[in-house]
Amino acid sequence: MSAQRAVVLVVDGGGVGASKDAQDYGDDVSVNSLGNVAKVAGGLRLPNLERLGLGWLTDMKGLERVAQPMATCARLKEASNGKDSVTGHWEMMGIVIRNAFPTYPKGFPTEMIERFEALIGRKVLGNVVASGTEIIERLGPQHLRTGDPIVYTSADSVFQIAAHEEVVPLETLYDWCEKARTMLLPPHCVNRVIARPFSGQPGHFYRTAGRRDYAVPPPSPSMLDCLQRAGVTTVGFGKIQDIYSGQGISTGCRTADNIEGLRKTVEWLRSGERGFCFTNLNDFDSKYGHRRDPDGYAKALVALDEELNGLLNCLSGGDRLIITADHGCDPTAPGTDHTREFAPLLDYRPTAPGRTLGELDGFSHVGLRVLETFGVGAPLALTV
Repeated sequence: MSAQRAVVLVVDGGGVGASKDAQDYGDDVSVNSLGNVAKVAGGLRLPNLERLGLGWLTDMKGLERVAQPMATCARLKEASNGKDSVTGHWEMMGIVIRNAFPTYPKGFPTEMIERFEALIGRKVLGNVVASGTEIIERLGPQHLRTGDPIVYTSADSVFQIAAHEEVVPLETLYDWCEKARTMLLPPHCVNRVIARPFSGQPGHFYRTAGRRDYAVPPPSPSMLDCLQRAGVTTVGFGKIQDIYSGQGISTGCRTADNIEGLRKTVEWLRSGERGFCFTNLNDFDSKYGHRRDPDGYAKALVALDEELNGLLNCLSGGDRLIITADHGCDPTAPGTDHTREFAPLLDYRPTAPGRTLGELDGFSHVGLRVLETFGVGAPLALTV
């Protein structure tokens, strides 16, 4: 097996400007997750991201377009039909979603809810489109009294189940999610079932780190499968294993937050292991994007840039670091949903000069560069 190492960091919800088809997805042409966050913050100091070349991808107040970026820089146009985490991550590894997963803007059909209630032996609360933090504040007290789970969805193809950890043990919540996953078959092949545990008291509820995603298994062969077949170890940190249902991922673990994900990545690099490390940084999306908190998002970008010091110092020789995103989640946009945006591509190799490439079609440029690192051939284009 090759001695090279490749790391992909996914800034979840880190879009760099509205896609040309953004209005087809209900988004204004002004959406720009990273650019608008920097603007609201009055400017950001992100020296590592600036040196890599982020300033070339979108106007970010406080960042310059350096004369010679360290990384190869481009904006990636999504080919898939959607703007959610699974769709974006799958496309990075060569799976293009042509037929969008079903969404439920008026809540789930009565027959679907009744079947789920029969499976778990309880009634459900909610069955509406809602923000996760808002719905637990609104229905949390009733949940505490009854023990009935809160079911809700969003603009994405998700079946979300929220329950208080002191009322419903995590193992029970996960069992309910697994039951929901088995029943969600075509035409209701929902992209993800998400366990949303929370804690606290009325007026002060908060979501905990026990989230789990139960995604539709991806088709094979994705680029991850190609890496495994070539003997390359694949490691997933954050929600990576959940997004790919463990398929093509050799090992890894969930993480509580961005900092843990970044430090796990650095630990992996320092361990001397070889292979591909795929890390999702979900706080940008779940804690700040959906909650429309540009200040929190800005602070998370500063923290990411600071953590990059240690990560960049671990890279040498034939190593590769790619920073990208799976979709946008502009915290300055109306509503609480994802935004259809270009994804950044910052492709850094210590021994290769950086350059700017403008716009490229397809998030699969991420996976193709990972395959190139290990000399592995790409699979035939996949569509779903």
